[in-house]
Amino acid sequence: MPIKKSAFKAIRQSKKREIYNKGIKTNISWLKRQFLKAIGKKDKKIAGDFCLKLQKSFDKAAQKGVIKKNTASRSKSRLFKILHSLK
Repeated sequence: MPIKKSAFKAIRQSKKREIYNKGIKTNISWLKRQFLKAIGKKDKKIAGDFCLKLQKSFDKAAQKGVIKKNTASRSKSRLFKILHSLK
């Protein structure tokens, strides 16, 4: 257990940040699952909508520091590659 007040505060902050970051990552994974379901059904319109929502979520998560910038770029690139392969 920490002894100093600042150590207690750091623990509180890290728990709060963990919950916040987990919510963002959960939202991204849910959107990704919905996108892949739409791809499986070959529904390009719905997949396109989810792809745009995912793009926005990745950008915001990278901006907030939840995920790294390169991870967001790589993921977006792969999603659009999957979307454009659908004909």
